Amino acid sequence: MTDDSTTTRPTRSGSAATIAAGPGPALQEPAPSRRERRRRGVTERQRPLWMLIPGGLLMTVIILIPLLLAIYISLIDLDQYTLRRWLDAEFIGLKNYVEAFQSGLLHSMWLSVSFAVISTIATIPFGVAAAVATQNRYRGRAVVRAAFLIPYVLPSFVVATVWRTMLQPDGIVNTLLGKVGITGGLWLSGPKSYWTLILVEIWAAWPFIYLMALAGLQSVDNEVHEASAIDGANWWPKLTHVILPYLRGPVLLACLLATLNHINNFTLPFVLFGAPAPDSVNVMPMIVYVTSFQSLRFGLSAAMAIVSLLLIAIPLFAYLRALRLDVHEEGGRR
Repeated sequence: MTDDSTTTRPTRSGSAATIAAGPGPALQEPAPSRRERRRRGVTERQRPLWMLIPGGLLMTVIILIPLLLAIYISLIDLDQYTLRRWLDAEFIGLKNYVEAFQSGLLHSMWLSVSFAVISTIATIPFGVAAAVATQNRYRGRAVVRAAFLIPYVLPSFVVATVWRTMLQPDGIVNTLLGKVGITGGLWLSGPKSYWTLILVEIWAAWPFIYLMALAGLQSVDNEVHEASAIDGANWWPKLTHVILPYLRGPVLLACLLATLNHINNFTLPFVLFGAPAPDSVNVMPMIVYVTSFQSLRFGLSAAMAIVSLLLIAIPLFAYLRALRLDVHEEGGRR
């Protein structure tokens, strides 16, 4: 006979323990010992760090060492006369940075930032509209998608060369404008060169926003479209309340990457306008190139490059901060 007031429960080791029935504290498993916690910590924390060593070494060789070398060069007086024995060049501290801001770097920073922001904002409507137009299936959609990608897949050198030929005083652009009674004038010099750079960049860069927006539209569930169709929503409420909320994350990421790409774009202004470029399009990559490879002021150009790197890091850290806050907010909701 077995007493009904007691039951048996298998423990962690497989043995049976007799527990009195009725109200009382539940049986708790013994806390792991210090040695067991240490062994478990080695398994969960330290082993993955060993797997990061190859990538860490690669990043150190490719990124960290050149960055430290650039910082050191920006602090010495390195030019064509001291290049052969650059380790013995005079240490001048922050004088290169002071000279950089006195030699037009602030103007180049303003041109680069305004050029990047205007180009990014202008490409968003084109990219999103093209993604929405090619989302649904119809005859010839593949051809339309391929045509939209032509500016993006062409090399920047080819794009700049073609546009430079078209924008010559006797080029096709001025010829077509002359037929409708508009005087085109000079596009590659003077005050029009800044807007020429922006227009060419918009033409070449908007397919990137299109690709990111199209990828975001693929995450929209078909049931959402069916539900909005059943509710009788027309295209505008469907666009504002269904499609655009799904595109917020991909489009924000595309804007960040596009802005950084515009700021770093060297090929387009270099091929379009040559070096040295007109003052209205003397963006940061151009002034660094001219200072380094034409003036041969390597210490000064390194200081300009470091300042450019810090400027580029600002929107990157802002996006990462916003993403981190968004992740924490989503985790709190769960």
